[in-house]
This record gives sequence, C-alpha cells and structure tokens, in this order.
Amino acid sequence: MRKIQKSLLFWMLTVITGVLILGAPVCALASEEGDYSQEGQISRPSGQASGAEETGSGADDATDNTYGYYTIMGDTTVTAEDMVSHFNRQNMEYPSQELEKGGAPDIETFCELLIKEAQIEGVRGEIVFEQAMLETGWLQFQGDCSAGQYNFAGLGATGNGEPGITFPDVSTGLRAQVQHLKAYASSQELEQECVDERFDLVMRESAPYVEWLGIRENPYGGGWAAGENYGYKLRSLLAELKGTEYVWPTPAPEVSPAGS
Repeated sequence: MRKIQKSLLFWMLTVITGVLILGAPVCALASEEGDYSQEGQISRPSGQASGAEETGSGADDATDNTYGYYTIMGDTTVTAEDMVSHFNRQNMEYPSQELEKGGAPDIETFCELLIKEAQIEGVRGEIVFEQAMLETGWLQFQGDCSAGQYNFAGLGATGNGEPGITFPDVSTGLRAQVQHLKAYASSQELEQECVDERFDLVMRESAPYVEWLGIRENPYGGGWAAGENYGYKLRSLLAELKGTEYVWPTPAPEVSPAGS
C-alpha cells in the first residue's frame, strides 16, 4: 500500500513540475505542433507545400499546419469587399428580389451577414462564402433549392428533386451552414441556438480541413458532399478569391495486384 502511495505521489509531482516549468502537463507535449486533427499518420498529398502561402487581413494563416491543408475553424482572412469583388467578377445577377425579403437586398449586405455569422462560431467566412457560391452556382439556384428557401449550402437537398430545408431569412440560412461546417470541423459547442436540423447527423471533427469535405477524399469516409474533388474545388475558389494559386493534389498511383 505504501509503495502505491509513493508511486501516486511521484506521478503527481511529475505532472505539477511539468505544468510549472513547461506551462503544460508532460503528456500534452506528445501532440505534434500544428497537427489540428491529431491524425499524425495522414500525410500531405504530393504536389502540396507545407506551411502556407495564403494569409490576409492580419488574421491567422489558414494553411499553417502539418499537412498544408486549409483549416475550417479560425479567423476570416478576407474582407466583405473581397467577397463582393469575387462575386462581381462572375458577371452573375444578384437575386435581390428574392433575397431582399430575407434581409439581404444586395451582395454587400449578404457578405456582411455571412461574415458576422461565421465569426460568431469561429468558422472562416471565406469558406462559407465560396461553399455557398459553389452550391448555388453563384446564387443562381439552378438546382433543387430555390432562392426563397435561404438555403445556401443544399442542406437536406438529398437528390431526386428533394428541395431541402427552408429557413426564415438569409441570416438563419447562413447560420445553419456555418453550424454544419462547425459540426464537421470541430467538437466545440455552438455559440448560438442550433438551427441546423442535420447537425447531430455529423460525426464531429471528421473534416477539420476544406480538403476533407469531399466524401471521396475524406480519410474517414465521411464528408459534406459525394462529388469527386469537392474540397479541391473549394480550395480553387479560395485561391481565386485571394489571388493565389492552388495546385490540386496528385493522386497516388494505383497498385496492381501481384502477378497481374
């Protein structure tokens, strides 16, 4: 019994010493710095640089992590004006007649509302913006969702004409999208009341990176969308937004069965 007590006392003193000297428990030092997902066995795809070239607005670097992937959680690294400019370069008409009823009469207001909702939950606004543009075809809504649903990410639109969820206004629709992204990217609790009806269907923190939002590229086999290269398409849009270059990862070569 005395030996056990001595062992416990030694362990407690070791932990306390680690905290006082190093600022963290000794066991915490095992985590690889910058490895957001703690999945140390997953390597960066070939063709991608580590560290990152995509910074902006004095915010944290979205790709400064082990793999050079684009983290979903963090500061918004562009301005509303940057988003507006990217939208205008597409020569698409903003659906003001429909979205004005939901509180966003113009693209400027839309982007301001989007950044506000993203910041509340700690999700990068530029990802919310580019995903909304990809999902709606630059707000043209030519898929199953209509503009009057204020559903900018196809939430609940599962195919075969299923229109998905309808939200009461633009802010709520953007909030649901932000919350759904947070469900994939983080295990943190929501800051606002949950308006995403599909929040609990997500395996939490299974896609902390944009690249993993595509089911086919997600190492867990989950993800937001089934379309091939979904996350890479988003990365390309983010690069356009920031005026940088993004090179799609080179797929690993297929290995033929022995003897074939």
